[in-house]
Amino acid sequence: MKYAPPKQSKLSQLFDVVILMTMTFGALYVPLYMGLAGGAKVEADPAKLVSFEAMGLNATQTAQYQALGFTAPSDIPAVFARFDYAINWGALAVMIVVIIAYYALVLRFSEKEYRDVISEKFGD
Repeated sequence: MKYAPPKQSKLSQLFDVVILMTMTFGALYVPLYMGLAGGAKVEADPAKLVSFEAMGLNATQTAQYQALGFTAPSDIPAVFARFDYAINWGALAVMIVVIIAYYALVLRFSEKEYRDVISEKFGD
């Protein structure tokens, strides 16, 4: 006896695709909208970076920046961007709860599906 999975209607498939795409884009863009993503959050003091030598660059690196048209460190916006390594404990707690809830949901549904397949294939 060969297993034949239950048929899903076209409308259900479309609904599944829309939900999955919404979840995918939500997972990508919600952290951006909430300000939880993106590396450069703290601006460095431009007064400390008055020259390429003050940044610790050697002559070759300085020449490469000048070949690109940058005459001073202040011409390069990425030089002043610094990472903020502070931990947002609330966001971390929410993320942990969401991951555990998702894991529990996947286990519950996969157990139900697994039991259905076993009962269809081998009987109760």
